[in-house]
Amino acid sequence: MYNSIFKNRTEAAILLVEKLKKYKNSNSVVLALPRGGVPLGSEIAKTLQLPLDIVLSKKIAHPSNKEFAIGAVSLDSTILDEHPEIDKIYIENEIIRLQNVLREKYKLYRGDRKPIEIKGKNTILVDDGIATGNTLLVTLEMLRKQGAAKIIVAVPVLSYNTVTIIEDQTDEFHYLIASKHFKSVGEFYEDFRQVDDEQVIQILNTS
Repeated sequence: MYNSIFKNRTEAAILLVEKLKKYKNSNSVVLALPRGGVPLGSEIAKTLQLPLDIVLSKKIAHPSNKEFAIGAVSLDSTILDEHPEIDKIYIENEIIRLQNVLREKYKLYRGDRKPIEIKGKNTILVDDGIATGNTLLVTLEMLRKQGAAKIIVAVPVLSYNTVTIIEDQTDEFHYLIASKHFKSVGEFYEDFRQVDDEQVIQILNTS
């Protein structure tokens, strides 16, 4: 297990891809979670000689604390924690609003390109780290609905408390650091500068 701080996302991807070598030139696809997961996904896809695409989901924020997630949504899946005090109309409206945002983001990132077909393929889902795992879980549900043959999650770092949650929902789960003192993904990188939309578009256009 890797027990240090990564220099940047590229170094994290180089270390992580060692766990995925068996998928090189296979019937597989790499899906990255924008924006931070895209540089890692690009490095992993190039090394494994696999196609790269993106997959999007959004957290549903608590109405009185936007930093606190009460669930997550993708284009065709929703995961919600139990919060009976929250108005159902708020949740329904947020799901509609967030799904519209996701459609706009897909159009921005992909342009006229069609999404890569994942039905019957090994799907390697990549991000730069996992905090609560809510947005990842809703993404996994979406991939199952789309018929992925096998779902592999690969991340450099996550909270120790999240490991079992993710393991239970995947066919394979690969990580380098599971911290019992996890505060944020960024604390495990020397260089954790923000990845902007233009970088995501450029990476996808050259993949």
